[in-house]
Amino acid sequence: MKTILWTTLIFALFWSTPQFAQVANKINFSVADEQGHAIPSASVQIFKQPNEKAIFQDLTDQHGNVQFSFSQKGSYYYKIKSIGFDSIGPIQFEYLGADLNLHIKLKTTVQTLLGVTISGKKDLVERREGKTIVNVESSPTLAGANVLEILERSPGVMLDRNGNISLQGKNSVLVLIDDKPTYLGAAELNSMLSSMNASQINAIEIITSPSAKYDASGNAGIINIKTKKNRQDGFNGSVNLNLGSGKHWKSNENLQLNLRKGKINTFLNYLNAYNKGFMSIDAQRAYFDTNGQVRSALIQPSFLGNLNKNNNLRLGLDYLASDKITLGFTVNGNFITREGKGNATAYWQNAQMQTDSSILTNSETENKLNNLAFNMYGRHQLSATKSLSFDADFAHYQATNHQLFTNQKTGIGGYLEASRGDIPTEIKIYALKADYTWDISADQKLELGLKTSTIHTDNTANYTKFTEGTWTDDLIKSNHFLYQESIHSAYVNFNQKLKNFQYQLGLRYENTDYEGEQLGNASQAGSTFSRTYHNLFPNAYLQYNLNENQVLSISAGRRIDRPSYNKLNPFIFIINKFTHQKGNPYFLPQHTWNLELQHSYKNMLFVSLNYSHIKNFFSQIFLNEGNDILVYTEGNVGKMEQMGAFIGLQIKPFKWWNINLQSNYNYKDMQGFANSNYSGNVHQIHSTMNNQFSLNKTLTAELSGFYTGRARNDIQEVLVPTGQLTIGFSQSLWKGKGSLRLTARDVLYTQIMKGETDFPDAFESFSLWRDSRIFNVGFQYKFGKTLKAPKRSSGGAAEELNRANN
Repeated sequence: MKTILWTTLIFALFWSTPQFAQVANKINFSVADEQGHAIPSASVQIFKQPNEKAIFQDLTDQHGNVQFSFSQKGSYYYKIKSIGFDSIGPIQFEYLGADLNLHIKLKTTVQTLLGVTISGKKDLVERREGKTIVNVESSPTLAGANVLEILERSPGVMLDRNGNISLQGKNSVLVLIDDKPTYLGAAELNSMLSSMNASQINAIEIITSPSAKYDASGNAGIINIKTKKNRQDGFNGSVNLNLGSGKHWKSNENLQLNLRKGKINTFLNYLNAYNKGFMSIDAQRAYFDTNGQVRSALIQPSFLGNLNKNNNLRLGLDYLASDKITLGFTVNGNFITREGKGNATAYWQNAQMQTDSSILTNSETENKLNNLAFNMYGRHQLSATKSLSFDADFAHYQATNHQLFTNQKTGIGGYLEASRGDIPTEIKIYALKADYTWDISADQKLELGLKTSTIHTDNTANYTKFTEGTWTDDLIKSNHFLYQESIHSAYVNFNQKLKNFQYQLGLRYENTDYEGEQLGNASQAGSTFSRTYHNLFPNAYLQYNLNENQVLSISAGRRIDRPSYNKLNPFIFIINKFTHQKGNPYFLPQHTWNLELQHSYKNMLFVSLNYSHIKNFFSQIFLNEGNDILVYTEGNVGKMEQMGAFIGLQIKPFKWWNINLQSNYNYKDMQGFANSNYSGNVHQIHSTMNNQFSLNKTLTAELSGFYTGRARNDIQEVLVPTGQLTIGFSQSLWKGKGSLRLTARDVLYTQIMKGETDFPDAFESFSLWRDSRIFNVGFQYKFGKTLKAPKRSSGGAAEELNRANN
C-alpha cells in the first residue's frame, strides 16, 4: 500500500490534466514599504468601477505578493490598504490580455495627536490566516529577553519549572525555526531557545490548527520562530547591545549584516551572550508507611549558581540563477557553554519531625553544546501558476556533560561518597523535502509534497563512584545507547474561495521506523527495541465572512506526538542523591483529535472554543526505587479530554494608548494508570496583558505582564498560581536609525514557581526561585546605504529573493 501511495503522489507532483491547460493570464501585485520591505496581509481590491463592489479581493502573502487571474481585457481600478500605512486608490489601470506586474510602495502613516506625532507600526499581536503573530520589535520590554521569556508572555503559551512549553494547556508543541524543525529533545531545545535573543527574532507565529503541509507532530500546534532577514537592496546592517542586571549581570551583543546587489543576496548574523543566574529550590518531602502515616521526612533546601555563554553565527547566500530559478544555502552554528555549581543540605527527620541526620551535597556541572546546521534550497517557477521547491538539510549536534556530586552525611552512620559522570551525546540529522504548488485559478490552490528525515543518536553515560577512599567504575548507572529514527511523509492540501466562504482540506501520511540499542557491560545485559507504524492525518478548515467586520471559522485535525529519543533511553541521570531521572523504552506515541471554533470582530475582539481528545496521554511518572530514592520518568498513562476557551481584546481607549488583553481557560479530565488507577481533573487560567503608551513624538512606554492560575501539566504534579509584571521605555534616536530601551522585568519579583508532587508512598511540596527580576538597557543602531530597487517582473529577483529562506 505504501508503494502505491508514494507512486501516486510522485506522479501527481508533475502531472496536470488537460482540462486546466488553458490558464487565464495573471495580474501580480508586489506591495512594499518605502524601504522596500515586503508588507504582508495588505488588502488588495480590484474594481470595474470605483464606486462598485470589488470583483476581486485578497491579502498579500508574507512576501508582499498577491496574484489574480484575468481573462477579460479592459479598464479596471485597484485599491490597497494596510494597518500602519497610507491607503492608495482607486487607481485606474489597463489590462491588455497579457501578464501584468504592478510594484506598489506604501507610505508609513503619520498622525498628529494633541501635538504628538505617532508613526504607524505593527501591532504587538496580529491574527491572520489561522495564525497568531507576536511582533517582537513592537514591544520595548522584550529587549534583552531570550526566546523562552518571550514565549511565556505570548498568548496561550505556558512554561513549566523545567522550561517545557505548553500551548492552550496542551504540553506537546512542535517548535520550528524559520519553518524548519529543530529535531532536538526537550533539554537540548530548552538550551537553544534560552540562548537565542530577542534581537535575532522578527516574529513568533503561533498556529493551533496547522495544515497538512506541516509535520503532524505537536498536539497543541506549532510555534514558528521567524528570525530577522534584511532584504533591502545595497549594504546595510544593525548593531544591538543589551546589558542587564538582577542578582547577577547579563549581556548580549548582536551584529547583522546584509548585502543585496544584482542576482546575489548575502547575510550574516552574529550573537554573543553572557548570562549568569541562579536557581534556588526549597523542597519538603514526606514518606508514608503502609497505614498512610508519616514515617520520615526530608527537607531539601538547595542552591545552584549557573553561567551560560553562547556564540551563534548564521550566514547564507541567495542566488538568482535565472528569472525563474533561485538557489541558496544557509549555515547556522550555535556554541553554548553552561557551567553550574550548587550545594544542598538534606535534613532527615523522624516521625516526630525531629532531625536525626543531614547530608551535605556539593555539585559541579559543565555542559557544552556545539550545533552546526546546513541547508541548501532551490525554487523553480515552472510557470505563472506552478512552482517547485526543494530543501536539503544536515545538522550535527555534539554535547558533553560533566558532573561531580559529593555527599557527606553527619550524625549516626556518617560517610563521605562521591559520583562522577561523563555524558557525551552526538546527534546527526538528515532531511530532504520537496513541495509543489499549483494555482489552479485565482480562487483555487493545490499543494503537494514529500519529505524524508533520519536521525542518528549516540548517547554515552560513564559513571564512577568514590567509596572508602577509592574511585571505581559504577557500571550499574553507566550506559551506552544508540538510536535511529526515520520518518517518511507525503501530503496533499487544497484551498478554495467561494464568495464569502473559504475552505482548506488536507491529508498527510507519515511512516515511522525506529530502533534503539542499549549496549551491555559487565554488570547489566544489553537490550534492543524497535517499532514501525504509519498514520493518516486529515485536517479541515472552513471560514465564513459574516460581514465586513465579522469572521467565523472552524477547524479540525489529527496530530501525533512521538517520545523524544532521549526519553526512550533507559539510563539513569542523577539530579541529586535522592532524585534520579530515567528513560522508558516502552514509551508509545500519543494521538490527538483537535476541534476549534473561532470568531473575530473588527480585528478587535477574538473568541474561540476548543476541544481535544488525547489517546495514550503523555505524563511524568514518579517511581519509588527503595532506599528513599524517587525516580521520575515518562510514559503513557491513559486518555485525556480537554475543553477550553480563549478571548482576546485589542482596543484603543485613547489614540495614545493601546491595550492588548488575552485570556485562556482550560478544563482537563484525565483517566489512566500511574502506579494505580487514577482519575483527576483541573481548571486552569492563563492571562496576559500589554499596554503601550505614546508619550511624545519619539518616546513610548509599556506595561505588561502575565498570570497563570493553578495548573496541572502531569498526572502527579500540580502548580500553584504565579505571574509577573514588566515595565519598559523606548526612545527613538537619529530619525529612527537608533533606539534606546530600558526594561524592568518581574519588578515585583512574583515569578516564583510553587507546586506539589504526589509520589508513590510520598508527597512533596516545592518552591523555586530564579534570577527573574532583571533591569535591562538596550541600544540599537541601523546603518548602511539602501539602493533603489530596480523594477522587476513577477519572476524576477524581488519576488524570488524575498521568497528565500522561508
